[in-house]
Amino acid sequence: MFFLIAYISSVVLINYAFSTAPDLDIIWSAWGGLVFVLRDMVQTRFGHGAIAAMLAALVLSYVTSDPSIALASATAFAVSECIDWLVFSITKRPLHDRLWISSALSIPLDTFIFFGMIDALTPGVILTALGSKFAGVTAVWLIMAWRLRKQALVS
Repeated sequence: MFFLIAYISSVVLINYAFSTAPDLDIIWSAWGGLVFVLRDMVQTRFGHGAIAAMLAALVLSYVTSDPSIALASATAFAVSECIDWLVFSITKRPLHDRLWISSALSIPLDTFIFFGMIDALTPGVILTALGSKFAGVTAVWLIMAWRLRKQALVS
């Protein structure tokens, strides 16, 4: 339940932050890396319920943030969520690999869609957003892979 609440809250707060202080876009884009990790954790625990969580976050974002920010967020999340759904539905790889594969495909698209729609597509923002998102998902991948190896050694 922690990841679900953290995910919804983070989406809403990031969209609010972009709406109220767009000049701090590099900070908000770094925070965006956390959202991808949280979304993956929600998806692993609630499956397709992650879509309901995303919709709740986007409705709350629309109410609390600039509608153009909420629309950009909704569009970017919809595209990246479809990619995640495909990867999780089609591939039979271990969970930690599916998380990384889906992120490798969805993170660049999500980043370019969101920042393109809010006219903040600058090199600094792009590098920060991509770097933080890939760092977060790689950290989760490493932790999950380490746990699998540890379990295999115990067994």
